[in-house]
Order: sequence, then C-alpha cells, then structure tokens
Amino acid sequence: MSIIEVTSAAQDRIKSLLDRDGKLESHGLRLKVIGGGCSGLQYQLGFDDRIGDADNEFHAGPVKVIVDDKSAAYLAGTTLDYVDTLQESGFKINNPNAKSTCGCGQSFGA
Repeated sequence: MSIIEVTSAAQDRIKSLLDRDGKLESHGLRLKVIGGGCSGLQYQLGFDDRIGDADNEFHAGPVKVIVDDKSAAYLAGTTLDYVDTLQESGFKINNPNAKSTCGCGQSFGA
C-alpha cells in the first residue's frame, strides 16, 4: 500500500510536466511537509531526481512519487488530485490527518 493515493488526473498532469522537460525517466514528484504557512505546516511539491536513505519511493501509474519519512507521518492516507475547471486549476491535497487548514489549502495543522 502506498503512503498516498495519486488520482489518474494527477498522474496525467505529473507525467505531462515531466514529459515536457524530458525528465519522466529520471525524476519523480517529491511531496513534502515543511514548517510554515498560516496553519503551521505546509505542503511542498517539486520534481526531484535524488532518492535518499530516508525516502520512500513508489510508482503511481507512469510516475514516480517520493515522500521522506518525516513527511510520511503527516501524509499517510492522503489523496493527491489535479483539477482544471473554470473556477480553479492545480493540484489538490486531501489529507485526513489535517486537523485544521487555511483558506488557500496550502497549509494545515496536525
């Protein structure tokens, strides 16, 4: 079982971004929790080609996902989605471990 679920819409968007830069084979999406934001913790998404000893690596369809051990404690059971509508566009994180969230959805309290 993976630490997080990545929906097919999110997989497609991640693959598209990596393909565009020619990095699908060498990089993965790193999902990380760092201190900061209006609720105390915030999500950080980025592409990375390094896998450390404290990292968990798994595949979600055609893409690699990387989550470090510390972040995994906050992200267990989380769903990463991608939406593109007239009202909003971007990655959406549904984290069942978040006790509170800010209005922008980029930070949370645990």
